[in-house]
Amino acid sequence: MMPRPASIAVNAALVGASVVALFPLLWMLAVSFMSPGESSAYPPPLVPPHPTLSNYRELFAHAGMGRYLANSVFLAIAATMLSLVFNTTAGYAFAKLRFTGRERIFKLMLGALVIPGQVAMVPLFLLLKHMGLVNTYGGVIVPALASIFGIFLVRQYALSIPDDLLEAARIDGASEWRIFRLVVVPLLKPIIVTLAVFTLLGTWNDFMWPLIVLTDRNLYTLPVALASLAREHVQDNEMMMAGSVVTTLPVLCVFLALQRYYLQGLMMGSVKG
Repeated sequence: MMPRPASIAVNAALVGASVVALFPLLWMLAVSFMSPGESSAYPPPLVPPHPTLSNYRELFAHAGMGRYLANSVFLAIAATMLSLVFNTTAGYAFAKLRFTGRERIFKLMLGALVIPGQVAMVPLFLLLKHMGLVNTYGGVIVPALASIFGIFLVRQYALSIPDDLLEAARIDGASEWRIFRLVVVPLLKPIIVTLAVFTLLGTWNDFMWPLIVLTDRNLYTLPVALASLAREHVQDNEMMMAGSVVTTLPVLCVFLALQRYYLQGLMMGSVKG
């Protein structure tokens, strides 16, 4: 059967939109392999005339990019793992456990979602200062331990778990912790992966808070280090693009590897069965 004109138009529009969305990323990758000054030519080349790895060697040999990459990897993994523990347990508790004030507390939390995060930065900074966590890894990790959005996301998904299944486990003598670990967590796998991707991307790409709480250059994350490097090499577009590739590539690979679970969690997170 011949494709209908409408289908051809839709597919063509999707291909065009994909090209527009991917072109900046592909050009960033191409520029990162160019020699200094080549990307400033007119018209700008779309592929490297003489591909070179000198920009990456310079980043890791003299700009300390290896240290910043290690900082970002450690902070992103630590914040993601700890936040999953707090958000998953709290979300399950709000969905399936009975305790005094549960609905009121949850409604207050939802109301706090409308408050911009920037409003809390000054009191949060002062609190961390009293705790002695300013200019430490803990100053970046602690604010990410729990989020209202993460608790809400897990709660909405946990509502789909049948109460009869939990009651059967209780009748068999299982403790609440064992029920959560052996019954609930496997059922929450899609939303846990979705939340992990959200948290990992948010921590990895966060620029404002690490810039505020970290003053030691050795503790900088990749986004902060890249901004600092841009001030020192304002005309070196090729090195900046190499730094952008190093910053973007790890989280892009993680997202592509987990996209099946991520999409499943987004599609099923609000379904109550």
